Amino acid sequence: MEQEMEEMKREESGNSQKWVYDSSVDYKGKVPLRASTGVWKASLFIITIEFSERLNFFGIATNLITYLTQIIHQDLNTAAKNVNYWVGFTTIVPLIGGFLADAYTGRYTMVLFSSYVYLMGLSLLTMSQFIPTIKPCKNTSTENCQHPRKIHDVIFFLALYMISIGTGGYKPCLESFGADQFDDDHSQERRKKMSFFNWWNFALCCGIFLGVTVIVYIQDYVSWGVAFLILTITLAISIVTFYVGRTFFRYRVPQGSPLTPMIQVLIAAIRKRKLASPLDPSLLYEVPKSEMIHGRLLYHTNRLGFLDKAAIVEEKDQDDLDQQKQSNPWRLATVTRVEELKLILNTIPVWLTSLAFGVTVAQSSTFFVKQAATMNLKINDNFSIPPASVSCVAAIAMIISVTLYDRIVVPFLRRTTGNERGLSILNRIGFGLIFSVVAMFVSALVEQKRRGAYAEKRSLSVFWLVPQYVILGAGDGFTLVGLQEYFYDQVPDSMRSLGIALYLSILGVGSYLSSFLITVVDHVTEKTSGKGWIGKDMKTSRLDKFYWFLAAINGVNLCLYVIVTRGYTYKNVDRDTEKNGVNGSVENGIEQI
Repeated sequence: MEQEMEEMKREESGNSQKWVYDSSVDYKGKVPLRASTGVWKASLFIITIEFSERLNFFGIATNLITYLTQIIHQDLNTAAKNVNYWVGFTTIVPLIGGFLADAYTGRYTMVLFSSYVYLMGLSLLTMSQFIPTIKPCKNTSTENCQHPRKIHDVIFFLALYMISIGTGGYKPCLESFGADQFDDDHSQERRKKMSFFNWWNFALCCGIFLGVTVIVYIQDYVSWGVAFLILTITLAISIVTFYVGRTFFRYRVPQGSPLTPMIQVLIAAIRKRKLASPLDPSLLYEVPKSEMIHGRLLYHTNRLGFLDKAAIVEEKDQDDLDQQKQSNPWRLATVTRVEELKLILNTIPVWLTSLAFGVTVAQSSTFFVKQAATMNLKINDNFSIPPASVSCVAAIAMIISVTLYDRIVVPFLRRTTGNERGLSILNRIGFGLIFSVVAMFVSALVEQKRRGAYAEKRSLSVFWLVPQYVILGAGDGFTLVGLQEYFYDQVPDSMRSLGIALYLSILGVGSYLSSFLITVVDHVTEKTSGKGWIGKDMKTSRLDKFYWFLAAINGVNLCLYVIVTRGYTYKNVDRDTEKNGVNGSVENGIEQI
C-alpha cells in the first residue's frame, strides 16, 4: 500500500513538472505544457513591446513641455499643468482597463486592442506634423511657428489622449501578463518571477533612455514630425512581434467581476455583525480543497477581524451544506474570499503613503526640464544637449540600481537572511522613499545655485542637475520595482491587472497632486508675499522654495509609511491547493520595519 502511494506521488510530481496547473491555459485553451510555454521564452515577447511603449511614451512625455511652450506658446504654469493633467489621466485610466481585462476580456485581448488604439493616436500625432491643413502653421516650419492654428491644438491633444486611452488597457495588463508566464507553485519559476520584475524594469529603462536621448534629440534638432514617425513605426513592429509570440503564452481566463465577491463579503459581514467570531479560525467556512477549481486558497489572518464574521456558519447555512446545496454568497463567504477583501483593504495605506513619491516623479518631466533649458547645455562648440535628454541620467541610474540589486544584493541577502526576495517588498519600497527625500533636498540646493549664477549673469552647467537625477533614478530601482511587485503579488489572483493599475494610479494621482500643489502654493505665496513661487518663466519662479516644500512633504510621508506598514501581514497562500501534488512553503510573514 505504501509503495503504491509513493508511486502515485512520483507520478503526480512528474505531471507537475510536465504540465502547468495554475489555472492558466495555452492558446488552444488547454492545460499548458511547461517545456513549450511561459517563462522567459514567452516573457521576452512581452518585454519587447513594453520596451517599445516606454520608448514612445517618454519620447513624447519628456519633451512635451518644450512643445507646449515653444510650439503652442503656452506659459510655463499652463504648460506644466497640461503635462501633469495628461500624465495623470494616462496613469489613472488603467484602472478601467485593468478591471475590464480581469473581469471580461482577458489580458492578451486587452493588450492587443489597446495597442491598436495607441497606434492610432501616434499616427494622428504624426499626421499633425505633415498634413498641411492640420500643421501648426500653414507656410512656416514647426520651429518658426509663432501663432499656431487652433485646429492643430485640437488634433494634437486628441492624439495625446488617444494614446492615454491606449495606455489604459495596455499598461495594467502587459506587466501582469508577463508575470503570469511564471508558475507561483513551481519553486524554480517562482524565483525567476522575482527576477522578472527587475529585468522588466531594465528593459523599461532602456526604452526610456533611448526616448529621452535619441528621440528628444531628433525633436530638437531634426523635426518633431520625423521623431513621431519613428515612434509610430517602432510600435507597429513591436505589435506584430507580440502577436507572433502568442503560441508561447500562458493565458488566464477572466472569471467575471472581481468586485462582486468583495461586496458579498462586506454584506455578509454586516448581516452577521452581532455574532461573535469563533476563537478557532478552523470553524470558519472554507471550500474543500478538492472542490477548488480556480485560484488558490488563502490562510486566515488576524487583521480586520470584523470581516471574518462573513465566514461564520449559521444553522441555515449548515442545513444547506448538509444537503449539498449551493450556499448563498451574500450570506456566507469562504475564508479565501474574506482574505481577498482584506488584501485590498491592506493596500490602501500603502497606496496613500506612496502618493508623495508620485508627486516627486512628476517634477522630472516638468520643472527639471525647464531648469535644464536655462542652463549651459554645451558639451563643446559643436554639440549641445537637448534639455529633456538630461533625464537619461535617471534611466541609467535605475538600470545600474536594478542590475546591482538583482545580481549582487539579492543573492547576498538570500544567503544571510533566508528571504528568497532579498529585501521584503515593503522594505524595498521604504528604502526607495528615502531617496525621494534626498532628491528633493539636493534639487533645492542646485536650484539655489542656479539662481545665484543667473543673478551674477553667468550660466551654470547643466551637469549640476545630474545628482538629483541620479538619486531619483537609483531610488526608482527600489520604489518603482517594489510597488510593481507589491500591487501584483499582494492582491487577489483574479485582480492582478487591476493591481498593476493601482500602482500606475500612484503616478497619475501624483501628477494631479503636483498640479494642485502648484496652484495652491502659487496662490498662497502670492497672497502672503505679493509674488508667487511659480511664475510665468524660470526667471520669476522660486523653484528652490517649492523643492524644499516637497522635501518636507516626503520626509513626513516617510514617517507615516513606516507607521502604517509596521506589522503588515503578507498574503498567506495555501500551496497545498496546487494541483500538482507537490507541497510548497506557505507565503507567510509579518512585516517589521
